[in-house]
Amino acid sequence: MMWSRILKSAVIAAAVLLAPTTALPDGADTSRIVSIGSSVTETLYALGVEDKIVAVDTTSVHPPQALEDKASVGYMRQLSPEGVISVGPTVILAIEGAGPPSALDVLKQGRINVVTIKNDTTARGAISKVQQIAALVGKDNQGRALADRMAQSLEALEAQLAEIKTQKSVLFLLSTQSGRLVVGGRKTSADAIIKLAGAANAVTSFHGYKQISLEALSDMKPDAILIMERGGHAFKPEELLANPVIAKTPAGQNKHIIAMDGTYLLGFGPRVADAARDLAAKIYPDLKIVSPTTN
Repeated sequence: MMWSRILKSAVIAAAVLLAPTTALPDGADTSRIVSIGSSVTETLYALGVEDKIVAVDTTSVHPPQALEDKASVGYMRQLSPEGVISVGPTVILAIEGAGPPSALDVLKQGRINVVTIKNDTTARGAISKVQQIAALVGKDNQGRALADRMAQSLEALEAQLAEIKTQKSVLFLLSTQSGRLVVGGRKTSADAIIKLAGAANAVTSFHGYKQISLEALSDMKPDAILIMERGGHAFKPEELLANPVIAKTPAGQNKHIIAMDGTYLLGFGPRVADAARDLAAKIYPDLKIVSPTTN
């Protein structure tokens, strides 16, 4: 894959995303932004417009000062119109999936500019997301520079992954609540980051995040199991290895349980190449992939 082509297609995608339904009116005031979504907030900071942010949601954990310095409007899927309005925003930049829809409708009716940022969990999507946000806040040049750096990092990672002799399969385990295993299938952010890291998703039979049985997990024979190391779905690797079915999988036998921060791993923001490289280094330790320490 040539990342120069990815970058060019992302530029076109960003232009499409800035159609009238997702753009701001000419001369719109962007001096007071409510940022909803970890990758949205991370991008605004990367573009150097953090001084315009008046509030963020609770998923905005990077950079750390976002939640420390800015007001919080709560969890991105449980927004309160009153809470958002109370910080006096001139514009709301919300990642696709934020809500509930009724809350966003109230905000729009209140004549506050609300822009939905498409959450395309692909390399191209991450780059076009950055460019879309940059255009919205009048930082086109900075957005292009950031997109260039992202594409170059992805290209460098691709070169390192070319050394893989045998592709490994990875199972993303979202939760084990009440003994029920919920895993990431095709067309999920987990599936996308696993593939960017040069591995194969152990789940091939369905799309989305779904519950599976222990027998189904055993049949998948994952070489590694990927989990989130913190957050509402976090659990400990030793809990998995205590399960006899999981312990018998190749991942269990080799104790190959990979824990990573969820927003870093699945956010598909400016650090997407870093997250993919970090994951690849954990999946393929023998490759000696240079792994960043930015998470």
